[in-house]
Amino acid sequence: MLTLGAVINILFPSACPVCKNDSDGFLHAPFCASCWAKIEPYKGPACPVCGEPAVSGHASVCGHCIKNKQPFTKVFFYGIYDGVLKEAIHRFKFCGTRRLGNPLGAFLLQAVLERTTMQNIDCIVPVPMHKTGLIERGFNQTAALAAVISEKTGTPLLNNALVKNRITRPQYELDRDERQKNLKGAFSSSGTINGLRVLLVDDVVTTGATVRECAKTLRKKGAADVCIAALARSSVNASGPVLIRTDF
Repeated sequence: MLTLGAVINILFPSACPVCKNDSDGFLHAPFCASCWAKIEPYKGPACPVCGEPAVSGHASVCGHCIKNKQPFTKVFFYGIYDGVLKEAIHRFKFCGTRRLGNPLGAFLLQAVLERTTMQNIDCIVPVPMHKTGLIERGFNQTAALAAVISEKTGTPLLNNALVKNRITRPQYELDRDERQKNLKGAFSSSGTINGLRVLLVDDVVTTGATVRECAKTLRKKGAADVCIAALARSSVNASGPVLIRTDF
């Protein structure tokens, strides 16, 4: 007997963007099951604060976190922004393949539950988009990911706790220092978060400029603690630009 996914693929055929074979599953379409299975969690060493992947298991806190006090307690993520995971995030974020929100959200939920207990989290806040970008894209991908965690854990989702006040230059055009300056003062908090322990959700963390500015805003509003959960982490050279688009 044909599965529902097989029937849907017969009626609406699609090719896997990685291997170009026929897609064979609805939940993670257009990716085939074989390519989807290649998405794996990162198990290597990383900075315990910002999550920057480390070159050695003997490394402790990274140089950037030693020099700069972070407004968040820690960053944890599911995988490295590369390969099938990178392609899946791109399809979900920029190509309107919204069905990927659930399986990608499941990966993020796995990362969260492996690294913290939701008893230590009072609410979930997604990184916001400016209203212009939201209209153009049609949805906020971080809010969709955050909704999966909220639904599965019963933790309140505060979609309006953070607001992006102005349009900023695309972060992918900028180096680390320029990214931070680009986002300075770009966010405000309109929610009641005083004394709450916040899980801030983003899709991809590169230099951490976006989540850093969001966390600063939440702490100024009175948040007792902020932890960052991201679907993917990209290692970046501090002195050079990053040629991927992670913010809108």
